[in-house]
Amino acid sequence: MSLADPEVVGFCFRMMKLDFSGLESKAPHFDASNELVGGDGALSAAPSSFQLPITADFDGFQKNAIQMVKPAKGTTTLAFIFKEGVMVAADSRASMGGYISSQSVKKIIEINPYMLGTMAGGAADCQFWHRNLGIKCRLHELANKRRISVTGASKLLANILYSYRGMGLSVGTMIAGWDETGPGLYYVDSEGGRLKGQRFSVGSGSPYAYGVLDSGYRYDMTIEEAAELARRSIYHATFRDAASGGVASVYYVGPNGWKKLSGDDVGELHYHYYPAISSTTEQEMVEAPAA
Repeated sequence: MSLADPEVVGFCFRMMKLDFSGLESKAPHFDASNELVGGDGALSAAPSSFQLPITADFDGFQKNAIQMVKPAKGTTTLAFIFKEGVMVAADSRASMGGYISSQSVKKIIEINPYMLGTMAGGAADCQFWHRNLGIKCRLHELANKRRISVTGASKLLANILYSYRGMGLSVGTMIAGWDETGPGLYYVDSEGGRLKGQRFSVGSGSPYAYGVLDSGYRYDMTIEEAAELARRSIYHATFRDAASGGVASVYYVGPNGWKKLSGDDVGELHYHYYPAISSTTEQEMVEAPAA
């Protein structure tokens, strides 16, 4: 008699006994202290210590609650257009209020070989939506047999973030790249805002970066001059802003795509810009002879 015989199969099913007690209405229920609660399957009432918020403006209450738990963040990112393309730079420090959680965060994300995005705000929000944007840009390329423009990619991201506004996202990003019309640079935030410009700096260290960037910016710079300006702007921001630091990474986006030019520790850059000068001792103290 084989296992495929109907009598064997029926016998096996008769021998099996499944336990459905957990699905019955009279199944016992236990609380956190492992004590039986309720009777005849009835659950006890909600604990009296848990009070639902009583408010006429629930949207305002939700926004205030989000602000209450939102941690303090800081960073410095910048990008600017010049005659050779787009220069993008950022630091690498991640902070949680006064706590420095990492010194090696990659804040410049490659969306495709010709487009970059920068991170400012919540690290998880920025990383997820940049990678999501990269997927959508690749699907656009496959469907249309051509790369998406910088304008189209930034508008796509702005539309996505606009649909999630008021839900606690924290994103302040720049989309920089090169397309059929040349270099492009857009600023996009988590409220759905979108701005086109020649130079931007985003993050808590941006006021210091803007000071150096605006004073040294020229459209007709060479790639080396533009890279040095971006590196120096990031360094000065990290020197003054406690939430910025780590490594100053510099990327260049041109007709042949993006390329990383440098990644320098800002501690070493300090002595590069301000080398230590040994001072002469004016008067050497000697031990006085005993009387």
